Amino acid sequence: MTEISRRTLLCAPLVPASVLGANDTVNVAVIGVGGRGRGHVSLFGRQASCRVAAVCDVNQAAQERAVAQVEKMQGHKPKVYSDMRRLFEDKQIDAVSMATPNHWHALGAIWACQAGKDVYVEKPACHNVWEGQRLIEAARKYGRMVQVGSQSRSTALKIRAIELLKQGVIGNVYMAKGLCYKWRPSIGHTPDEPTPPGVNWDLFLGPAPMRPFSQNRFRYNWHWFWDTGNGDLGNQGVHEVDICLWGLDEIGMPKSVVSTGGKYVYKDDQETPNVQSAVFDYGDRQIVFEVHGLHTGTESDVAPEGGNIVGNVFYGSEGYLAVDPVGFRVFKGRNCAPTASAPSNCRREKVMEEKAAGPEGGYDSTAHFGTFLKAVRSRNPKDLTAGVEIGVKAATLCHLANISYRLGRRLAFDAAQWRFADADANRMLTRNYRAPYTVPAKV
Repeated sequence: MTEISRRTLLCAPLVPASVLGANDTVNVAVIGVGGRGRGHVSLFGRQASCRVAAVCDVNQAAQERAVAQVEKMQGHKPKVYSDMRRLFEDKQIDAVSMATPNHWHALGAIWACQAGKDVYVEKPACHNVWEGQRLIEAARKYGRMVQVGSQSRSTALKIRAIELLKQGVIGNVYMAKGLCYKWRPSIGHTPDEPTPPGVNWDLFLGPAPMRPFSQNRFRYNWHWFWDTGNGDLGNQGVHEVDICLWGLDEIGMPKSVVSTGGKYVYKDDQETPNVQSAVFDYGDRQIVFEVHGLHTGTESDVAPEGGNIVGNVFYGSEGYLAVDPVGFRVFKGRNCAPTASAPSNCRREKVMEEKAAGPEGGYDSTAHFGTFLKAVRSRNPKDLTAGVEIGVKAATLCHLANISYRLGRRLAFDAAQWRFADADANRMLTRNYRAPYTVPAKV
């Protein structure tokens, strides 16, 4: 297998060969058709004037399931690819959807931009800080529409909650907190073994180091290995980190970050922590994030859903707002003038509540895929609700916290240079890529 040829990349169109109209069919290819990828097939398949024209996966069994899914939904058989580089050469494809493991997100999206495709890329937008910056450069250089899978940005309930924050519903917001109290069972141990028939292990690993095949490194549990995943902070948590940034009016990079925790209770193959806390210091404000992968209770009126506690709390000078897939609630103090006989007589009172209903509640992505297709047709980046910069920023905070966790110390960060004041930490801003799966320094 060879890389996309230099000539192909240099000749890649900056805009589609024909500008799509509002009702024109968009031909989409879904890359990575495992669990989340099959969701992409379904979500694109039910969008108006959208055709799932191709599927791509390193696993033959996944390819076959996706083909059957497209045939059932749309009544045609999509093209099938094992290597995304061959797919990018297909001039009939207008846009691609990246639902691969994390370590492929940025490189695959960059290659797609170079080949003249628009990109919907799952969160996190990148596996490390450096390649996220290259992805932004590629999107801008090649004029591509790139939307990241931060679907809260298209969820009406959460849009309403953020609007209230900006209107001052709880006064001056000084802290945003994200919670990922999502119970994860032990992954146990799986032995190294021969690669199963129908799986291209070299393509699966791509930019990551070559490792022997094992089931834990392959099916979903790749999230818990540093080569391919970013732990639950970069998995579920990146959604809540993005909401923190959104609620703090798109605040930039922090002055410093510190993250602690560990992998507790379980003795298994997992490398990433199952309990982790991170604090991002902005001087007059801060972001706090917590991962609890073991049994835990709720906090600050974030509602449980299916036994998990996933959401955000914003703290302000007049109260706090809790938002989650179930809804949002605003609490304020009442009768808060202390007296000599009652030095602390404030009482918390719920002053507002809205509950999620229908497809806009929870994590349904229908609207988010719709805004991406709108931008593909309009060629207007303002139609994107989670453009590439938004997705990269949220992912970057997760990566900064993971670097602090792995080094075991607080780190000062230079937001102007996007670098730490720490040589060891700066080395962890990127990775050693395995040729030929290399993110180029110049996109």
